Amino acid sequence: MDSLLKHMVDMTGHRDHTMLDISVISAVQELARASQVRVLTLATVRGKTFVRPRTIICAGEAARMVDTTDLHNPGEPIENIPALAECLANHESGADVANEAGEHTLWLPIWLGDKADTCLEIVNPTPYTSDTIHVIGGIVSVYRNFQNLLDYSERDSLTGLLNRKTFDDQLAKMLAASTEQDALTLPGEPERRSHHEQEKQWLAVVDVDHFKHVNDRFGHLYGDEVLILIANLLTSSFRAQDRVFRFGGEEFVVLLRSTTLDNAKKIIDRFRMNVASHDFPQVGKVTVSVGFVSISALEAPVIILGHADQALYYAKSHGRNLACHYDELVDGGMLQAIESNDTAEFF
Repeated sequence: MDSLLKHMVDMTGHRDHTMLDISVISAVQELARASQVRVLTLATVRGKTFVRPRTIICAGEAARMVDTTDLHNPGEPIENIPALAECLANHESGADVANEAGEHTLWLPIWLGDKADTCLEIVNPTPYTSDTIHVIGGIVSVYRNFQNLLDYSERDSLTGLLNRKTFDDQLAKMLAASTEQDALTLPGEPERRSHHEQEKQWLAVVDVDHFKHVNDRFGHLYGDEVLILIANLLTSSFRAQDRVFRFGGEEFVVLLRSTTLDNAKKIIDRFRMNVASHDFPQVGKVTVSVGFVSISALEAPVIILGHADQALYYAKSHGRNLACHYDELVDGGMLQAIESNDTAEFF
């Protein structure tokens, strides 16, 4: 009982979805004595559902985030997990399947209304007892309720993405991570990696091209549907460890966690092309413009966001449907910083 209460306190003490995920799988693994527990994201891409792990814990190991490195793989098709697919189709509370070796896998979708975009996967070497199921059910209920509370305070009501008021906190965390990364010197490392090879944190600003025309021609209901579909494409195109925000109107911001410049370009351009190739109901084709910049703890957040905005403005004024990197524009003489201070930079 003491262990259960400790986990309940730990779960409800977080104000961050990732830490909440870490807490719930740690609790389930210990209390159910599971060999493996994962939090899965259920993402829909072009009408098909894919399953992507975002956190995992194995017996005897620490819980961790799952780094999705394959840029062209949206996850495992739901059809490959028929028990989970049937569970979701029938809006059931869970599915339990045993393999030939007698190992049991329990899937528990986290239903918020009639929608589930998160699922717990619990692997046990033995069948689940009624007591274990009871304990897991209680943990999942607390997890679902607290996730719902976090969503209510952190999420945009239309798109379900993180809202603007959560951005400052998330950016501060990435700046702290950037400081630690910059200060790290590996033993025996002959020299720092080049700019193009070095993993950094990135900020991208996304704007829907000609969105006013969509609203004026088709009405705000179709405009809202475009925003919802673009939010879905943002979620499916970026990695589980990245953070996507709706800033308001047709503007979105993405924080990309540790990756190289080349990889950041590929991830961002994959999203841009996914939007360009998508058929939006009634509206037809829609494109987006993107400006992005690396995050440095040496610069104020307003400067970092301003750099990304300038790259976005360049993309919108040079044909749209482009993704532009701020540093490359400055290095190429296409943007020039004239004066800067701690709060503003003029171009």
